[in-house]
Amino acid sequence: MFRFAVRLAKHAGHVLVVSGVLLVLMGPWSWKTSWIVMTIILLVSSLFFLARAFSPTIRKFNEPSQDKKTLVHLLRRSIWIYIVLLMIVLWFMVAKPALW
Repeated sequence: MFRFAVRLAKHAGHVLVVSGVLLVLMGPWSWKTSWIVMTIILLVSSLFFLARAFSPTIRKFNEPSQDKKTLVHLLRRSIWIYIVLLMIVLWFMVAKPALW
């Protein structure tokens, strides 16, 4: 189930990026707009976070010597961090704050 959720999140991220690029190309914003720059930085950061936080931990579930409770705790913490990152990205896209 968790692997399915991670795959779903990855594909939803692809839709988000493609639709964002199309909106910038057809909309009134430039790539140098502050909220677009911050959104891109956070999306790239969350991509690295997703790769480093989830994949190695999920692979450890197959090892019999690993403590499952510790791994579940790590995954739960990583999920909340990832959700917070994505909520900040969502706020940038909805509020469109002028930071500079």
